[in-house]
Amino acid sequence: MIPSVLPTYNRAPLEFVKGEGSWLFEADGRRFLDLGSGIAVNALGHAHPKLVEVLSNQAQNLWHVSNLYKIPQQEKLADLLVEHTFADTVFFTNSGTEACELAVKMARKYFYEKDQPERVEIITFDGSFHGRSSAGIAAAGTEKMVKGFGPLLPGFVHLTFGDMDGLTNAITDHTAAVLIEPVQGEGGIRPVPDAEMKALRQICDDAGILLILDEVQCGVGRTGKLFAHEWAGITPDIMMVAKGIGGGFPLGAVLATEEAASGMTAGTHGSTYGGNPLGCAVGCAVIEEVMAPDFLADVNRRAGLLRQRLDGLVAAHPEVFEELRGSGLMLGLKCKAANMDVVQAGYDNQVITVPAADNVIRLLPPLTLSEEDIAEAISRLDKAATQVEQTPG
Repeated sequence: MIPSVLPTYNRAPLEFVKGEGSWLFEADGRRFLDLGSGIAVNALGHAHPKLVEVLSNQAQNLWHVSNLYKIPQQEKLADLLVEHTFADTVFFTNSGTEACELAVKMARKYFYEKDQPERVEIITFDGSFHGRSSAGIAAAGTEKMVKGFGPLLPGFVHLTFGDMDGLTNAITDHTAAVLIEPVQGEGGIRPVPDAEMKALRQICDDAGILLILDEVQCGVGRTGKLFAHEWAGITPDIMMVAKGIGGGFPLGAVLATEEAASGMTAGTHGSTYGGNPLGCAVGCAVIEEVMAPDFLADVNRRAGLLRQRLDGLVAAHPEVFEELRGSGLMLGLKCKAANMDVVQAGYDNQVITVPAADNVIRLLPPLTLSEEDIAEAISRLDKAATQVEQTPG
């Protein structure tokens, strides 16, 4: 008999009832160190006092009115994002998947309005993940994502990750945009080198096409800058954001330049819940915290400490771990042992990690992870690795 919750997840037998900072509390009383943050969502940890206060205050006043009316909290958050990023304008969604849908529409509509309706193709890369909508799975193109869900939305061209020569050759008179994650998350914490990010920007400029960045997982301070592309000193035309921007409240956004968004006029897109007062009130608090003086500097300092300790962990367990990759607090441990065995051993030692492709486990802790939390993380990961080493077969 099918369960009442559609069984599309292989859920771990854990039931968390409370969160506090970097910690989660299981129904049986056990205390778990959370190095997953709900897959890079709880950027400020669990039950952050400012977010709790802001959400509670907003909930007592107004939850929802729809986008038929002006929403002050939405305008404030949009102003903050415009102030701190490349963007001239923002549309709010409820998720990264919805952000992907709009980014695709925006790029195609841009060229339609420029009298180039044939420019509909969007170039993407293997290992990518852009959500599970029809556009998102077509953009990724992997068998795991698309098998059984055809016919697929046309208009996507898939290239090998890192193939700059192939990218240049793939651009045609039908190309509208390149879509890429500055750091692949689901793909196994694979960063695009700064030189390649610069090359991507130049290639798009030379070809007169748009650059769309998916910063759903790597954005909002995760890599030590507000957005990961800032490390390369470039800017996109369109950017997808979600996860960390809501600090745990469902919130996403598409950021764009005025030029790239020029085709999106009244009636071309909409959302019932996107940009609601609750989500945007929380989003404002998240951005204010992340952009506060010294916040990102502290993220980078703690990330350096964590990386140093993780390098030691890899060296101490060469039969379990192969390498450390990533940047900031978006790190991946490439495993020699099966990554799910390492994740499970983590559960046994009350530390949470997240599996990814390429036999990687992701470490995506709250940006507020303390030095004491880091020491505890290494201790528990060390015990988990030892358990894997001692497990027969």
